[in-house]
This record gives sequence, C-alpha cells and structure tokens, in this order.
Amino acid sequence: MPPEALKLLVDIQRALSDIMEFTAGMDFVMYQLDAKCRAAVERKFEVIGEACTRLRDRFPQKFPLVPSGSQIIGFRNRLIHGYDNVDDAIVWDIVARKLPLLATEVEALID
Repeated sequence: MPPEALKLLVDIQRALSDIMEFTAGMDFVMYQLDAKCRAAVERKFEVIGEACTRLRDRFPQKFPLVPSGSQIIGFRNRLIHGYDNVDDAIVWDIVARKLPLLATEVEALID
C-alpha cells in the first residue's frame, strides 16, 4: 500500500479510537447532555470522512477496500453542511452499532 494511503487509514483508525475513548461508559442520554463530547465526536467523524474523501480521490483503486466508504463521506458532508441540524440519535447509533466493526475492518486493512 502506498505510504500516503496508509497514513490516511491510520488517521481513520486514530479518529475511530478517539471516538470510542470519548464515549466509553456513556449511554445516549449522557452523550446528549455532554456538548464537549458531541463536538469532539462530530469533529472526529469529519476527520474520518475527509480521510476517506482523500483516499477516494488519490487512491481510487484502494478506496473500495474501505467498508461503507461512500456512506462515511456522505455522513461527513451532512455533519459539515448541516451543522445546525445534526441528529444526535443518528450519531449515537453509528457510535454504538457501527464503529466497533469499522475499527476492526480498518485495522485489518492497515495490517
């Protein structure tokens, strides 16, 4: 894998790890009440989406290896452009149900 593509995957891995650390031990209500955590999680999702965008644009042959890559980019765009209408329940659902699997899949790509 080209070094720059690997760096983008590592950026995704680190952001995923940060989100899991930020939300460890939380439930949805706790997440909703913690403005700093919500802002940090949304920022890390933006990083993940931007890294996927760069991977898609610079390494189109590698991008299909990222599970749900296009959905991740779409989610990032919704967070950025719809900043005033973010649905915490959707963000939390992704954190709780989809992040652990994505983290495992990205780790496998890095290895």
